[in-house]
Amino acid sequence: MSEAIKNRYEFVLLFDVKNGNPNGDPDGGNLPRIDPETGHGITTDVCLKRKVRNYVDMVKKNVSPYEIHVREGAYLSEHHRRAHKALDDEKLYISVPADLLPELRDYQNYPEGVGFEDERIFLRLGSNIDKAKKAVWKLKDISDAAKAKLKELFVDSKKIMAKKWMCKNFFDVRTFGAVMSTGDKTCGQVRGPVQLTFARSIDPIVALDVAMSRTAAVSVDNPDDKGLGARKAIVPYGLYRAHGFVSAPLAKQTDFSEGDLELLWDALLNMFDHDRSAARGEMATRKLIIFKHDSELGNAPAHVLFDLVKVKKKEEIDGPARKYEDYEVLIDEDNAPKGVELIEKP
Repeated sequence: MSEAIKNRYEFVLLFDVKNGNPNGDPDGGNLPRIDPETGHGITTDVCLKRKVRNYVDMVKKNVSPYEIHVREGAYLSEHHRRAHKALDDEKLYISVPADLLPELRDYQNYPEGVGFEDERIFLRLGSNIDKAKKAVWKLKDISDAAKAKLKELFVDSKKIMAKKWMCKNFFDVRTFGAVMSTGDKTCGQVRGPVQLTFARSIDPIVALDVAMSRTAAVSVDNPDDKGLGARKAIVPYGLYRAHGFVSAPLAKQTDFSEGDLELLWDALLNMFDHDRSAARGEMATRKLIIFKHDSELGNAPAHVLFDLVKVKKKEEIDGPARKYEDYEVLIDEDNAPKGVELIEKP
């Protein structure tokens, strides 16, 4: 894996739908999600992340370090078991303060699962770590001061190491984070550096429930069983806007790299082209506007950057918008804060 990213990012994602359902509401008969107060359409962050995961899965063939944790047909707890199993033959090394080296280097009675090599003390992760730690703290023939310092050094656990293994091998864990507390082998919780908001349509939408007719009978025993078939919920047209955030400090914790970031941009641009269905025949990413800070913590508040991007229906359009060209996207590059680079894709 390459080095973690060092810059903060925010981005605006614009995508549209034509005669399709971008995100059905299971509590509403799978009708397109809608804000009942304003009539604006909604697409959840979970829906968008699912499409990113599917794209990465397709492009990278679900091979480490680009495996997908939350994947159709996968069992989350089995991934956690794999993490623990993979660590059985590995060692967790702890650097030793210089004043302790002579005392620990020559020590001969380390308990099972504990040892000393390369000027470092280690725990074998396949051992009972808690038991090994307690044994180290009770070592005989070393000073109380040495025991106290050792106790401070042994802070990681196998669960923490398993969490790092999951971040290393699973793209969506190191990107979006995960709560990995299922099963008997848990891997803790990861806060992902990449977060997305709900997408909201620029204008109110109309959610249509379209009836379909069926000319084929279901059974030979009832040849007259024709007529009304399934129903399809669609939005005639909607342009949606979502905001996203990429945190450099959190990227350090998960080793989210520059290569991962480029793969994320690629997924956001192309994910709809590989997500066709009867309900999502015409969906497309129309624009990805990225704000790159020249520092880790950022050079301007996110809301200030988002306010630089205005999307509105063209004045000459009489009636509801029915295509992307009915809108204009205005980006106020001249007022971009110092230290923030604006990048447009495509």
